[in-house]
Amino acid sequence: MYKSVIRRVLFQFDAERVHHFSFKAIKFFHAIPGVSNLIRSTFVVADPRLAREVAGLRFPNPVGLAAGFDKDAKLFNELGNFGFGFIEIGTVTPKPQDGNPKPRLFRLKEDQAIINRMGFNNGGLEAVAHRLSKHKSVLIGGNIGKNKVTPNADAVSDYLLCFRKLFPVVDYFVVNVSSPNTPNLRELQEKQPLTDLLATLQDENRAHTNPKPIFLKIAPDLTDEQLQDIIDIVQQTQIAGVIATNTTIARDGLKSENRTEVGGLSGKPLSKRSTEVIRFLHTKSKGTFPIIAVGGIHSAHDALEKLDAGASLLQLYTGFIYEGPALIKEINRAILKRIAN
Repeated sequence: MYKSVIRRVLFQFDAERVHHFSFKAIKFFHAIPGVSNLIRSTFVVADPRLAREVAGLRFPNPVGLAAGFDKDAKLFNELGNFGFGFIEIGTVTPKPQDGNPKPRLFRLKEDQAIINRMGFNNGGLEAVAHRLSKHKSVLIGGNIGKNKVTPNADAVSDYLLCFRKLFPVVDYFVVNVSSPNTPNLRELQEKQPLTDLLATLQDENRAHTNPKPIFLKIAPDLTDEQLQDIIDIVQQTQIAGVIATNTTIARDGLKSENRTEVGGLSGKPLSKRSTEVIRFLHTKSKGTFPIIAVGGIHSAHDALEKLDAGASLLQLYTGFIYEGPALIKEINRAILKRIAN
């Protein structure tokens, strides 16, 4: 139904407008009595064998929604009804910002991919924290970043502001220094500035009685030497783990007409590289920290491949857009089938 009818209609229109329309539609239908239960009964796979203990948290199933979809924490409860085990909101910055000029979101239909250059568009920290302070029925990750106007020399202050404000209302944190759409942001992935940033956040974290897990989201474009640095930094700062990977600036093998658009590429073309990064991190670290896999998961086969490479949890974004909510159910059922065998 989704791929044959709904997606076919939606893909006729501008990608960002469809995104906002979809939010309104999901909100509208969830307001109808009984619809939430109907959606849950259709998509949720409730089985204790799917539960995962990762970084001290219990995830009801390993399939989550990646950051970037519900940037402003406006739809997390409704999205949870589609069967996600956890939802990651953001990227959130201290001050509201509009992001980059439109158009900035492009479908690459032939490649089952998306290019975005959104630029951390969000309503700011205060608004997000307020929404998350209300009832939430799903595990929430808080993806945090810096404002575009904040120089890298002052970036730690932005991340600390986000960390402090969101600490009471999220279950784990993600430090995003790997988006290609904020100027110079990826420079923070270099060993010394990244070590300093994570160490500062960990000091703040340990000041609390119950520290929250902190994950680092990395780019797929890092060299093996840089990935080894990431392993060293994770072990040195003792953060919880890594999310691999963010979008890529590579454009190898693409067929779609708009493949040259500037921005980060996500979807099917990222699948192989994302898995390579996961396998490298897991092997070289000897599995000493958990990895959350994201990048090119469009089927149960893709998901199992990520788990086999060493991932503990999974996240969807572009696959969710192209395949629809049935993908979550498909992955969870495939995991159960493997457990049964």
